[in-house]
Amino acid sequence: MTREAKPIDTERFAAQLRARAVDIEGGRVLISRLAGSGQEVDLTLPANCDGYGRVRHFRMATADGWPANPLPIAPACRALGITPVPEVMTALVFQNAACAWRCWYCFVPEELLKADLSRSAWFTAAELVHLYRQIPDAPRIIDLSGGSPDLVPEWTPWMMRALAEAGLAETTYLWTDDNLSTTYLFDALPPSDLALLRSYHNYGRVCCVKGFDARSFAFNTRAAPEDYDRQFEVLRRVLDLGLDVYGYVTLTSSHDDGIAQGVADLMDRLQAIDPNYPLRVIPLRIQVFTPVEQRLARDDVRERSLAVQEEAIAAWLGELERRFSPNLRALQICDVPLRTRPA
Repeated sequence: MTREAKPIDTERFAAQLRARAVDIEGGRVLISRLAGSGQEVDLTLPANCDGYGRVRHFRMATADGWPANPLPIAPACRALGITPVPEVMTALVFQNAACAWRCWYCFVPEELLKADLSRSAWFTAAELVHLYRQIPDAPRIIDLSGGSPDLVPEWTPWMMRALAEAGLAETTYLWTDDNLSTTYLFDALPPSDLALLRSYHNYGRVCCVKGFDARSFAFNTRAAPEDYDRQFEVLRRVLDLGLDVYGYVTLTSSHDDGIAQGVADLMDRLQAIDPNYPLRVIPLRIQVFTPVEQRLARDDVRERSLAVQEEAIAAWLGELERRFSPNLRALQICDVPLRTRPA
């Protein structure tokens, strides 16, 4: 088993990648080419949009012992007026070509996370929307994924304006991933862009917490343990914007001690930001995609961490039952009120 002695310096590495992954003056974002990549083998449908897009099937059903995953299906259906809510919904996914963390369970191969021009290309939001419009029976959800979209926060308001200019703002739902690794959302966007994020009706943002304590975070991401605390500082600021915010959490860890306490502490931290926010968070069960399989083959600790997540999810569900009334737990995820978004 091999471990890097020095953790990722998130602030430094993110700044380097951002400089290579966004062209502010030209209004362009570096997008990964999925056709011919190591990720392509796991796609259920061939890459589209000239090889730079893919269709993802979001499914409510998960594994035994794990909660259903209504993201982004339920928020999208609420925004678009789709009833009844289906069990499966497709989205068109674009992936920005950079990420400062190296989550061992990521389904994206590392070569698509380095802002490598030989494996990506520059696109304006209008060009991405044009590619979207060429898809027959196109998905109603457009997912800005990665990589790490929060390295290039301009991408989201650029896409909002491009969709509005194309007459698609009311018929599509925009979904953005955020791994809470940087504060570029607040540092780089002007007030007009933040106002657009707040006012754009068909928009949801999902923030992913990587682990249930600093040890599991560092194991999962290869970043410094103190970046775990920083995730919650960023999350608080995102919620303060008043956006329609949801969450993911990953529960793998290299240690099998302190799981129940770690999950309880995580729940405390989320509730300190917003008392109801845990009810908008979906734990993601780590699955073995091709890039993950290759990483597992040379690391027995990662293999064992898959069992840790099974104990952790039982602790998570127990905490939800202990902390929230049956009526609150029964709410559709998009109906759970937040302090910044009352019912």
